[in-house]
Amino acid sequence: MERQNVTLSLPKALLKKAKTLAVMSERSLSDLLRETLEEKVRHETGYKKAKERQIALMKKGFDLGTKGKICVSREELHERR
Repeated sequence: MERQNVTLSLPKALLKKAKTLAVMSERSLSDLLRETLEEKVRHETGYKKAKERQIALMKKGFDLGTKGKICVSREELHERR
């Protein structure tokens, strides 16, 4: 995988906490940031794909085995016995 350097501007307090977290997990700051960014991208694109898949399913509809005919009236469905 080809890599490219990036310059970031972060608040000092956040950078200090991120460095501490990287040291505690025995990783470099670069690895920590890359993994976090990859997770965010994966989550966002996964959500979008899942949403599109569900919308397509709703538009298509579901086969409930009735062949498009309702054999029971609303009154019969809600009739109290």
